[in-house]
Amino acid sequence: MKNKLLIIAALFVGIAAYAQPRAVGIRVGAGISASYQHTVGNDNMVSIDVDFPMFNGGIAAAATYDWVFGINSWNNKGSWNWYAGVGAGIGMCWPKINRQDYGNITSKVSAGYMNVGVAGRIGVEYNFWFPLQLSLDWRPVIGPEIYWNNTVATTDGHTVRDNSTGAGFSTNGLYAGAISLGIRYKF
Repeated sequence: MKNKLLIIAALFVGIAAYAQPRAVGIRVGAGISASYQHTVGNDNMVSIDVDFPMFNGGIAAAATYDWVFGINSWNNKGSWNWYAGVGAGIGMCWPKINRQDYGNITSKVSAGYMNVGVAGRIGVEYNFWFPLQLSLDWRPVIGPEIYWNNTVATTDGHTVRDNSTGAGFSTNGLYAGAISLGIRYKF
């Protein structure tokens, strides 16, 4: 009996979640992101983005819970909203290998980092009268990061290695989640 009740409850939750309006599309800014939004209740949404940053060749993901506020004085055919939210993010920069030659010195550097942190979001969106949404938002992710640097330098047959790792506070997320233009299909 309990199993049947659990199955019915799970079905009800699944149908209720599926019935909420959703949007899927891209965000373009300091890279490109795959973006998904799911409406929660009447005035809120959950946003999930998978980012491919332009500057550092990595991958990142962020999820935020956003509170949506209508801008009634701007409505013509579609609807304007502004939103703000908070969530979490994680990212990784692939190790980049740079090889440099300076006369008789050859060096090879491999460096990268990984970060986690708190994600924030603030933006404005326009929902057309047909199933299209445009948005402009800023979604920074700030928090701790772990970084590594492996250097191998060779001069006159002698090799010097420097392997260093460390931790710090990531400020890359302030501009990596820069102001982005979102284009989404609403369904």
